[in-house]
Amino acid sequence: MALVEIGFGGKIVVATTNAALAAEVRRIGGAHIGSTIEHVELEPSPLSRRVDALLGKVVPAGKLLIYRDNLAFFRGLDVLVVAEKTSLILKKRYGLTNLGIVHTRHGAGDRAIGFNKASACFDHVLCSGPKIRDRLVQEAGMAPEAITIVGYPKFDLVRETRQVSFLPTVEQVVLYNPHPSPHLSSWYRHGHGVFEQFLGRADQGLLFAPHVMLFQRQYVVTIDRLTVDRAGEIPPRFLRGDNIKVDLGSRASTDMSYTLSADVYLGDASSQVYEFLLRPRPCIFLNTHGHEWHGDPNFRHWTAGEVITRPEELPQALERAEELHATRYRTVQQDLFAQSFDLQDTPSSIRAANAVAAFAERRRRDNRHLKLVPA
Repeated sequence: MALVEIGFGGKIVVATTNAALAAEVRRIGGAHIGSTIEHVELEPSPLSRRVDALLGKVVPAGKLLIYRDNLAFFRGLDVLVVAEKTSLILKKRYGLTNLGIVHTRHGAGDRAIGFNKASACFDHVLCSGPKIRDRLVQEAGMAPEAITIVGYPKFDLVRETRQVSFLPTVEQVVLYNPHPSPHLSSWYRHGHGVFEQFLGRADQGLLFAPHVMLFQRQYVVTIDRLTVDRAGEIPPRFLRGDNIKVDLGSRASTDMSYTLSADVYLGDASSQVYEFLLRPRPCIFLNTHGHEWHGDPNFRHWTAGEVITRPEELPQALERAEELHATRYRTVQQDLFAQSFDLQDTPSSIRAANAVAAFAERRRRDNRHLKLVPA
């Protein structure tokens, strides 16, 4: 939509791969969809559907096969803008070397996988702040001129979002937001223990809104450190009472409704903590795996609040959270936020659109025989 606003002269296409994403595109895009922006719904082949039906509960087979099944579409593009790394398969496996791929990245977190060598395989990267740029250069080996700091376009969408009271009967609302990766997440070992701390509490409430991929498949498989685990079930006793709300993947899980409304953030490795810091508030982190995290840039967000090792420590941590936030962590959070998000008067989405348009123009000059069609 920002590309339309800045008057970009090329054809703008948004491609989706499932019904939920398509519905969200139509909701956000409104009147733009079908007029100034073309919407293409990519479909898997019948064979891919069968393969995904067999393997999809364990591995993201459909996510990989959708590229092979729609190569004609991708060959028709000059620039592809993506938030994930799977699209690099188009260059590495299918030989679309003339396709310029721009990475918008996924959140503003600290995980090592966000700065691995694959991160430098994109033609251009849009990042949210100097922390991301510096690590891409130092750890991924990316050329500084291939990176543009644009801020965080997601903040443009939620600027008008009003704060909602999801648990109106309690005094303090804790957002528990565990990551899906088994080697990083607190859920598999300590998730039920966290719920136990809130049973029967009239003064404290729990918003359980994990990373949307935690319960997406029967098994969670991570590739940055090969691990497999099951998210399991949430016992019915945790679903009763006015002080607990569970959301495993509605729109509110991703549009910052919960991060804007909660009083305290409880997590482990999810980058959503940085979105929570848009308005500094107390944070608590569960070091379930006993990481030696001090001085590790992959756990830099853990400097934003107290780090505990067991759910049984949570009640005491919550009692001192406000005081520790005021005396120790608030200034740390403000510094972390400034390093993670370079926000300016110009909306981040406009800055990102200008960067994409400039990249597309450079590609046009360098490849005058190509059409100018970003997506």
